[in-house]
Amino acid sequence: MRDLRRFSAMETKSWEELIFGISKHPLKYGFDLEVGNGEVVPEIKYFPRRGGEDDPETLKREYREITDNILRRAVDQGIPSIQLETEQTFMVTKKPVLGGEITSIQKSVIEEYVEEYGLKCALRVTVADIRELEGNMRDSKEVAQMYESFDKAAENGADVLSLESIGGKEVFNYSVIRQDMEGVLFSVGILGSLDMEFLWREIVQIASKQGAIAGGDTDCAHSNSAMVLAGGLLTNILSHTFAAVVRAVGAARSLVAYEQGATGPGKDCGYENVILKAITGLPIAMEGKSSASAHSSLVGNVAAAACDLWSNEQVENTRLYGGWAPQVFTEILGYNTSLMNAALNEGLEARLRDLFVAANPLDPQVLVLSPGGAWDIGKAIITHPDDYYLRAKDAAYEALEVTAQGYQKRGRKLSPSESGVFQRIKRVLDKTPDNYDAFVEESLGSYMDKVKGFAPSNYGL
Repeated sequence: MRDLRRFSAMETKSWEELIFGISKHPLKYGFDLEVGNGEVVPEIKYFPRRGGEDDPETLKREYREITDNILRRAVDQGIPSIQLETEQTFMVTKKPVLGGEITSIQKSVIEEYVEEYGLKCALRVTVADIRELEGNMRDSKEVAQMYESFDKAAENGADVLSLESIGGKEVFNYSVIRQDMEGVLFSVGILGSLDMEFLWREIVQIASKQGAIAGGDTDCAHSNSAMVLAGGLLTNILSHTFAAVVRAVGAARSLVAYEQGATGPGKDCGYENVILKAITGLPIAMEGKSSASAHSSLVGNVAAAACDLWSNEQVENTRLYGGWAPQVFTEILGYNTSLMNAALNEGLEARLRDLFVAANPLDPQVLVLSPGGAWDIGKAIITHPDDYYLRAKDAAYEALEVTAQGYQKRGRKLSPSESGVFQRIKRVLDKTPDNYDAFVEESLGSYMDKVKGFAPSNYGL
């Protein structure tokens, strides 16, 4: 049995160590690609045209074309280093052999560009979480297909393996629309963490066996859902304060992958990655303004403050005036990262980082993702390295503190509605028990009858 790594001390010594392109523990993999060693690398994400999945040969041909188009644009624009990310569709994950064939095709195209142009490059493959929330989450055909897809991807040349796991989402969906903080602590902090522990134990072993890197998970299922529901300044369904606290709890959950042996680089759509970089010192991918084609947010600039890979989220392989969309976004990412790298070369990285933080609307979500707020939340999480519940609870408390201090520092106040949610979250945290077993027992009694399809056995409870 592999020993778990528990983070009981911060790998970074202060928030000032959180800066783009620089990690305490840089990585080198793929074709001489270095991440976190003084350079920010673009990571391009793409999706095949809709309707092409029905024919495997058409799909494979499209992935070859996408890969070739991206790398041709990278070389044409003088981009020296790049990482590609293929997020498998549900259909591809359900056909592990096909997923392996796609990976092999992409890797062969990458090799051609490496040999001809000296491009530094790597490939991340993200397997889809195809499990049914109301089904068997631990011992099912879908779980076996996911593990086989990881294995086939790594066997065929994937350098980094990642996942967006969904554990706890059935309870979270019930809780988020009610702004139920107890439900968030239970669904994200406990159920999500237990599910991550189950999945990443095996994913890390698969990666190790095949010579790949276990990159990490993202809290898309919970934190990104809350962020999207929170919306912008005009239209929102969910309190921004509530979404910020969910993100902090999501960081406590996403840390589990690293405890199981993942080494990063963290996957881009995990906006909580900045908190994880503060704790682990490992490189991270982030996305923000360059992902506006996929979703809107208020954190488009602050997300770049500590990134090591800078990504665009999914963009469909459709034709634009400037070329195919993945080509266009490759160029956009190239210019984004070249600015950050110029700042690094000129010794101006701290100034640009601080401008990235300043150049966003004042919002609780921005504050928890700023280097200072992220470091403080990370410090709160590691106070309880062995207790999924207490570290999630302390992360939530710290998110409130970061929000309060952030507004006070700027001479501003939360709106009356946000202030009301802030106080309500604090009251909930104050009254919840400080004991894991007591909270789990209380939560099981509460959500077993309320949430259709929730099965404690899916989480080893």
